[in-house]
Amino acid sequence: YRTASNRKSISFRGIKLMSEDLVIRHCAPTLAGIKTGNLFSCACPCKAALTKELCRLNRKLVPKGIRALPLRVQKGRALIYVYRPNALECDLADHCSRGLLLQYGYTPEDSNRCVIHLIQRLRSDGEFPHEIGVFLGYPLEDVVGFIRNRGRNYTCCGYWKAYGDPEAAQKRFDQYRRCTAACCEQFRKGTAITQLIAA
Repeated sequence: YRTASNRKSISFRGIKLMSEDLVIRHCAPTLAGIKTGNLFSCACPCKAALTKELCRLNRKLVPKGIRALPLRVQKGRALIYVYRPNALECDLADHCSRGLLLQYGYTPEDSNRCVIHLIQRLRSDGEFPHEIGVFLGYPLEDVVGFIRNRGRNYTCCGYWKAYGDPEAAQKRFDQYRRCTAACCEQFRKGTAITQLIAA
């Protein structure tokens, strides 16, 4: 393995698996504490190298209340979930969210078991688990709306497909865009990823 000092990423046979820049570009709202979780994918030609890189990243994130987990590795790509466990617990405590997740076999009173069940559903051959929106902090009406409408008839589309007030959804999308731009700019100026994480 070769470590690139400027991007703090692990390379395997010349292929960059993950960089802090990639994490910031896709997960800034979670790092900033305004969103429960984010997803991104990265190259994964070697699972051992990915595991090593995630361990390195989590040594920085976990003390700040954030975790990064591989949800699925498929066809040379890894789907990474970066989230705030405390925020997820609060989201899962919502009565309506609990009702939705119970329909898909989750145990909402245990957030860790819920994440494990999500991983199992993602790795099965069944339909994509669209309830994943709950784990990302999407408004429940949008998660339910997407499932009921099979992704059609949405009122607004940005970071996800919204089914409620389009103006409210757009304001949230704009907030996430501004957050991402600000975090990326600070990182380019030399700010460490740990300094971009809100308490």
